[in-house]
Amino acid sequence: MTSGITFPHTACIGILGGGQLGRMLAIAAAQLGLQTHVFAPDAATSPAGQVATLATTADYDDVTALRHFAASVDAVTSEFENVPAATMEVIGASCLASPGAAALRAAQHRIAEKSLAAELGIATPRFWHIRNDEDLASAMQMLDGPAILKTCRLGYDGKGQRRITPGDDLAAAFTELASDDVILEEMIAFDSEISALLARDANGAMCHFPVTLNNHRNGILATSVAPAPVSASLAEAAQTAAAALAGAVDLVGLLAVEFFVDADGGLLFNEMAPRPHNSFHWTIEGCATSQFTQLARVLAGMGFGATTSYGSWQMENLLGQDMARVPSLLASAGAHLHLYGKPEARTDRKMGHVTSRLGD
Repeated sequence: MTSGITFPHTACIGILGGGQLGRMLAIAAAQLGLQTHVFAPDAATSPAGQVATLATTADYDDVTALRHFAASVDAVTSEFENVPAATMEVIGASCLASPGAAALRAAQHRIAEKSLAAELGIATPRFWHIRNDEDLASAMQMLDGPAILKTCRLGYDGKGQRRITPGDDLAAAFTELASDDVILEEMIAFDSEISALLARDANGAMCHFPVTLNNHRNGILATSVAPAPVSASLAEAAQTAAAALAGAVDLVGLLAVEFFVDADGGLLFNEMAPRPHNSFHWTIEGCATSQFTQLARVLAGMGFGATTSYGSWQMENLLGQDMARVPSLLASAGAHLHLYGKPEARTDRKMGHVTSRLGD
């Protein structure tokens, strides 16, 4: 005897990219009875490919392979924002594409994302688009203080950037980044950094996760604590700004936005990521619905799950140099260990994370 109930879920979710975010999405999708299909240049051996239902190994500009991939799934998402926007456009011709080409274009370029934030009335540090060392010298003269010089594309976890002061060899600093597409950002003496995360469906409905407080070491996220111990008004301001950004790019899926909190308690936009975010890995154990389950639900048309937090949580990244701690973490009753299946533990490479409930 059957119940006669038909679930409006997506049979298979496509994942562009084979990293740990895709891996955790595939695990969450499987818990909902969904299949996953990973597409990446190293799909078969990647962290995501190890747990997905299917894997296609091909380059992101292989249009023929992309069309076959799109035909095999009901919705596609990107687990990192540097998938070419043109790839998302090919996918979007035949199925739901998350986060969408507009969201990717904005998130892939630091000038584009900061300009978008400024246009929406969201405060940002002062910034300049730098094409050559003359641009840099002129901008530094206007700034007259310390700054961060970053490549506009592809930089992450402290890579592709360096701190500079007016007395430095500016021409050498520009040459070191090996790019003519660079952003100079005012150095902010911030009190803390927080991140906001929302989910947005194809109809424009949104729901928010509790805001997270972040701590970085050497440009890499070290720990996140959530819900962030900040005022309700500050958390609401972060969520409102994130919602404005999501609406502006017609995002479908997840959007994480990082903000600096300055000494006066004001928010300054740092960057955004239209995908699951490292600072919200605590939601796997700490929320009624994890960020990965929420994304799977959005793509499958299942509606939003509750985002209530189960108390306060801390997430700690495990880098290559931290792997000797794994045996003790496995023996700790309060530690929830997640390892990403990466074969080589290199210094500063994210190998996993551990979450624990604070106060237990």
